[in-house]
Order: sequence, then C-alpha cells, then structure tokens
Amino acid sequence: MKGLLMYIAGGILLSTTPSCGKYLDVIPDNVATLSSSFSNANETEAYLFGCYANLQQLSDIRRNAGFTSSGEVLFPVNMQDQTTLGGAGGDAGFNLMRGLQNSTNPILNYWDGYNMGLKLYESIRMCNTFIDNIDLPLDIQAFQKTRWVAEAKFLKAYYHYWLIRMYGPIPIADEAIPINASTDEVRQQQQPVDSCFNYVVKLLDEAAADLPPAIQNAAAEAGRITAAIARAVKAEVLATQASPLFNGNPDYANFKRKDGKNLFSQNADPVKWSRAATACKEAIDAAQAAGNSFYQLRTVGNIVHMSDTTRQLLTLQGAFVDGWNAEQVWSLNPYFGWQYMAMPRVTSEAAANVFAVYSNFSVPIAQSEIFYTSNGVPINEDKNWDFGNRYKTQTGDDQHFFYIKKGYTTAKGNFNREPRYYASVSFDGANWFGSGTTDDRISNYVNAVDGFASPPDRLRYNATGYWPKKLVSYLSVPGQNSVWHQYPWTFMRLSGLYLLYAECLNEVNGPSQEVYTLLDQIRSKAGLEGVVEAWSKYSKIPGKPASKDGLRQIIHQERRIELAFEGQAGWDLRRWKELQAVLSNPFQGWSVFNKTINGYYQLSTVYQPSFGLRDYLFPIQDYDLLVNPNLVQTPYW
Repeated sequence: MKGLLMYIAGGILLSTTPSCGKYLDVIPDNVATLSSSFSNANETEAYLFGCYANLQQLSDIRRNAGFTSSGEVLFPVNMQDQTTLGGAGGDAGFNLMRGLQNSTNPILNYWDGYNMGLKLYESIRMCNTFIDNIDLPLDIQAFQKTRWVAEAKFLKAYYHYWLIRMYGPIPIADEAIPINASTDEVRQQQQPVDSCFNYVVKLLDEAAADLPPAIQNAAAEAGRITAAIARAVKAEVLATQASPLFNGNPDYANFKRKDGKNLFSQNADPVKWSRAATACKEAIDAAQAAGNSFYQLRTVGNIVHMSDTTRQLLTLQGAFVDGWNAEQVWSLNPYFGWQYMAMPRVTSEAAANVFAVYSNFSVPIAQSEIFYTSNGVPINEDKNWDFGNRYKTQTGDDQHFFYIKKGYTTAKGNFNREPRYYASVSFDGANWFGSGTTDDRISNYVNAVDGFASPPDRLRYNATGYWPKKLVSYLSVPGQNSVWHQYPWTFMRLSGLYLLYAECLNEVNGPSQEVYTLLDQIRSKAGLEGVVEAWSKYSKIPGKPASKDGLRQIIHQERRIELAFEGQAGWDLRRWKELQAVLSNPFQGWSVFNKTINGYYQLSTVYQPSFGLRDYLFPIQDYDLLVNPNLVQTPYW
C-alpha cells in the first residue's frame, strides 16, 4: 500500500493525458506516455496504482453522499448566510440537505469531477487503458498479470457502481474510446439501469475469480482489493438493484432514452432479492474464510482502570476506528482526517484553543433517537421508557456512572439507552473516556452548557449539542499540541454484511429463524436480547418481528444503528426510498449558545432540510446535455 500511495500522484498525472488529439497531430501526445507507462512490470504496476487514485479519495467522507446527505450529521458553518453556500468548498456535500442542488453546477458532480466530485469516467478510462496494454511489458509474470487485471476490473466495476447509485442509468464505458473516434462514437447514451447493474456484477465475478482471497503482506499491500472485497461489493450491488429505488420504481416509469427505450424496469422483480441473498451468503463465507470475524478489543495501552461497561463501549466503537481489524472487510487509506470535527471539547486545553477541536459535526436530535432503549427496542415503543418526558432533565446517577457524569444535569432521553448509543453519540454530561485519561472512574466529560460546545466566535461550534463520538478514537488527545490516533476509513464491516443478508432473506421469504439469528448475533455484541424476545417483553407492538413489514422496519433501524456515521445510511435510505421522510422534519438540537441549564435545554431548530423526489438521483450538468444530445436528464431535473 505504501507503494500504491507513492504512485497515486503519478497516476493522477497520467489520467490527465488528453483524450483526443490536437488538430494536425500525426502522432497523439499520449503515445510516448503509454509506451513508457507499460515499458516494464514496475511501471505497469505504477499505472495500476494510478487507477486506484480516485478510489482512495472516496475515503474522504465529504465526497460521500452516503455521509453528507444522510441526516446523521450537520455542518453548521455559514448556516446563517445561506447565500454563501453551495460552492465547491469542503462542506459542499452537506448542502445537499439544504435544497441547494442544481443542474447548472451540481454539488458532488462525479460525472465531470466538480464541487467535491471526482472524475470517475477518467478513472474508468485508465482502467480500460491498463487492461488494453497489460501485454506490452515483457517481464510481467503470469500471476502478476492475472491479479492486476482483476484489480483493474474491480476498480472499473466499482466506479461504475458509484455512478449508478448517483445517476441511475449511465453510459457503460467498457472500452477506452479511440483517440480518433468519430463524434457519434463519443456521444454515448445511457443504458437501462438493470443493464448497468448486470455489467458491474459481471465484472465483479470476473475479478473475484482471479483476486487473492486475502492480503498476506499487510505492511506492503493493505488496501488492495481481494476476492472477499469483490464478493462483498457484489452483495451490496445486487441488494441495491433489488431495492425499491431501482426495482420497478413507479416514479421512473416514464424515464426513457431519446430512442424511446425504458431506462427503468416497469415492475418490481422479487428474483433480484434472491440473487442478492445468495451473493450475501457467498460474501460472508468468503470474508470468514479470509479471516474476518467480529471485533475483539485489542491492547488498550497503560490503562489504570477499565470497567466492563467501558470495555464494551470501546469494543463497539473499535470495530470501526481500530484500523485494519478482523471485522473490517474493506478499509481504505488515506486515514480519516476529521476527528477534530466530530469531537466535543472535553478538556480545558481543547476549550481554550478552538483551532484544536472545531466540533462542527452536529448530530440532530432525531438521529440520536434512532438508537434503542436499554431494552433493545425503539424509544417510542418501549412500554417502560418515559418517551413523553425525554426532553426534560435528570441528574447523573450510579446506574449510569460510566455513561453520564454523576451529579450532572442532562436530558432525560440520555438515560436507559442501549450501549451503541453511548459508543456512537456524545452529549452534554456524557463521560468521555480517553483524550489522555487512563482511568474511567475519573474520565473527562462534556460540559456543553458552560460553552464547550459553542465558543463565542460562532464558527467552530456544534449546532445541536450532540456529537458523532464513534468517529473519534479514544487514543486521540486534542489540545495545544493535538495528537490524533489515525485510522483508515472502512467501507464494509462483517456486521454490515450480516444485516444485509438478513434484509435480503426477509424480502425473499419474510421472517424466519435464520433472519432472527443474523440479527441477534449483531444485537448480542451490544448486550441486547434477541429480536423476538425483546419485542415480546418490552415493546408496545410485540408481534412486530413476526410480519415481513414489521421485520423490515426492524432491520432498517438495526442497519442505521449499527452502521451509524459510517457513510452507509445515506445510500441505504436512498435505495429504500426513505430519505425523503427522514429529511422532511426540521433538524433540531438544544439552544447551545445559552449558558444556563434551563436555557440550554430548550429545543432549537437549526434549519429545515429540503429534499424532494428529484433528489434521490443526481442531476447531470446542463452543459453535458448540450455537448452530448444523446443523453437525457435525470427525472424531475
């Protein structure tokens, strides 16, 4: 992987080679470049690493609509002056929830590579060029060629898949268009969305057959693609194809090409769920055969005291932030660089230096409320949980000693919640183990009422009073000389595959013991009772897990809880056609600029999100439609 990173810069330069010759050029400019790029095995591998370049950049969550438009996290900078929003700055993706998307200059434009988008078609062209020229060097061993071509096929498949999730039907770039191609050859048209998905699956199958099952030399190759990764991506691709957004969606019934061909299937096909379920089982088997298993807390340093409660929280959180662990089926370099956005100011040093901890990643109250009660059921269903008074205040007690500072006044809704809540979300009064502490009996805590959440500059502040704690390693120490414990961004965990398999099985045959078992294995990591038992004992709707629709709701909520803040929820909510409902209500938090307890604990609206039917898919830039008249605009744009 170190070698891969070294060559990425060179790969980017290669990818900017002109795609068509200048007038009167007899020999195209890039012939010499290609000749040198494939002159020997080392140069050829360097070109392959260039094909990886944009994949590495996808680990930047600001570029990922699955994170920035999920409703899980708000970015409040400039929120009081919305006329300044919508540009190409680092916060551009968060503006998707403000209704600032447009077809003139789209946010997260992956078609052309603008406004935090990447030039994925350029990367696809590089992959095609690599495959076309792999036979040129004479010193490549057969096993190298086989693996490298498989990697290029995976990358080509994944870039297409990313585009499909965003735009639906797209032109399939299976071959590099010749430099001397005619205008008609260049002006390609979109293919039906099922053809696009099937093309991606075909490439993934071909890649998986020739990829190594697992990485053997992690120091040199961590981050390169394996067969287990390819099979996991295939499972997600097929589940996405089977989901309501793409499977017989009536909203797109009239979406046609210029020649009248339908670009979406007119009727939902249940067989697609069966294909996805089979792929999920194969992906889980491949991952486990490659050594993947549920996370176990690794060495925790010179800890003076750690309770079982804190150990459980670090285990739940560590599955994501403890880099390259066995639960992570697919992780990417470079490292996640936004811990200072996700963390509250829990020390006086951090509070005194607003540049050490910005705290801008703000979790809306609605997102905090998707996590279960301590009984393992939704807070509005639990017969024993005081849902109506959740916004009143309560004082930290012995029962919650390792979750909430004893004697501190905080919202009543923070009490009697499941462990994943305390591992994923932080709030006023929450204990914060880490940040330099080694004893969870005297750990730091969040003192938001005194201004740790909202410094006077009203720029580096948290707008809701809730933070995505999951994204911050307990080993990170912010302050005058911050030390951030870095970790790679994980695209897929084994837990996510289990939940995806449960979802597919339920869609195929409804509730079954196999589905319950898959869910219960995930819940048991958080110390929760099984689905059927928890609902029968604690829920106002005890029979919910027994129906297909009820179990679907449970599975969806389980995915949103287990994979919270991991860049998955936005994509899930889109494919389920549930994002519009999530973004229909105002984003609320506490009155974070008030310095009294009574004043702080008043609900405050940060802003009203705007997300309509058209926003499920992204617009193609208007200019592209003029350049290529064979394209048709995304529906409702």
